Amino acid sequence: MSTTTVVVLDNGGGLIKAGFGGERDPSVILPNCLYKPLTSKKWLHPNPLNTTTTTEQDLTSASVRRPIDRGYLINPDLQRDIWSHLFTSILHINPSQSSLLLTEPLFTLPSIQHSIDEIVFEDFNFTSLYIADSPSLVHLYETSRRPDGLLSKAQCSLVVDSGFSFTHASPVFQNFTLNYGVKRIDLGGKALTNYLKELISFRSVNVMDETFIIDDVKENLCFVSVDVARHLNVARKIGNENVLKCTYVLPDGVNYTKGFVKYPEQATRYLVDGDDGIENLGGGGGGDREMIAQQQPQENRQKLVDLTKNEFDLTNERFLVPEMIFRPADLGMNQAGLPECIIRAVNACHPHLHPVLYESIILTGGSTLFPHFAERLEKELRPLVPDDYHVKITTQEDPLLGVWRGGSLLASSPDFDAMCVTKAEYEELGSARCRKRFFH
Repeated sequence: MSTTTVVVLDNGGGLIKAGFGGERDPSVILPNCLYKPLTSKKWLHPNPLNTTTTTEQDLTSASVRRPIDRGYLINPDLQRDIWSHLFTSILHINPSQSSLLLTEPLFTLPSIQHSIDEIVFEDFNFTSLYIADSPSLVHLYETSRRPDGLLSKAQCSLVVDSGFSFTHASPVFQNFTLNYGVKRIDLGGKALTNYLKELISFRSVNVMDETFIIDDVKENLCFVSVDVARHLNVARKIGNENVLKCTYVLPDGVNYTKGFVKYPEQATRYLVDGDDGIENLGGGGGGDREMIAQQQPQENRQKLVDLTKNEFDLTNERFLVPEMIFRPADLGMNQAGLPECIIRAVNACHPHLHPVLYESIILTGGSTLFPHFAERLEKELRPLVPDDYHVKITTQEDPLLGVWRGGSLLASSPDFDAMCVTKAEYEELGSARCRKRFFH
């Protein structure tokens, strides 16, 4: 088995990160879905995100089918189809000569685990399988990056994973996730995108079918507000005094098939001079629009007249959408926000671990990429934590790839082969018996 290739697969609800053990970055990042544009009768595989392709896909009003809903696998046949395309057409591997390290959400139901095992061993014929959970892989990667830091010495951390389907606060001790301390909010990137779709559709144009486009709007224009009341006051201002106002242009299907921010400088005006940028720019931006228009390429300036019919403005939506992670009750959800979720996760652990957990909070997952996310979390967390405890929040260098990199590190360790379940063991003992090896 030492000569077999180890495929590391971080199978998220939104994105699949796949590559080979021992490498720093995944070979491919692929949306975990099939889509059907208006111009096609067949369901198509989306292009990988980290490769340049000559053919640009038109995702306007495309229907989407996802194998994972709310964090759980609901369509094994669709997942098998996506994996088959990934292994044969993109990674170009032979599963029967490879091992698989697969990430799985916490508290996955036994019936779903059985379906995954069937796909891995019976459909693809992998030689061996190891199932890992995201928090322990994130902890492993961070300790390897800082061998002399607190994480490595205490072997303890609190991993906050805010992904596509939901947000977890998971205590990790000696590389094992403490399941009794894990707390979850049923809110992730998908819910935020849906909320933004509703806001834009109610206030501007109907975009309820534009999942991919609104995803792009959210990723490029949304941010977490450190002072919500002050930003709300700025959003009420008219004209150039409103530094939060930003225009997004929808694709027209002829000249361009992807939406874009009309004036990129507008998107970051609120960031100038840190928190004081709002006051500094609020009154003195009289010539901003003219200046920005002058900075546009000549061909773009000629199109400005045509674009006005196919665009919308965002103001307070930019920070009210990520605000839901901190205030789920505003969406009608009977759940606590992220700061309270972290407090409950820590309090579920032994009191001796509390000071170390508060000092080693790690942020990972795509929904932590919003600007000022860590600052806002620390601001809300500090009043809830006892005064004699330090609060230190670390954001991973790439929150999207942190889990995969931890898996790549584990797959390259000398003990990895002994940790796996082989195909022969699966055939002899069955799925349920083999799964006990992965229990923490």
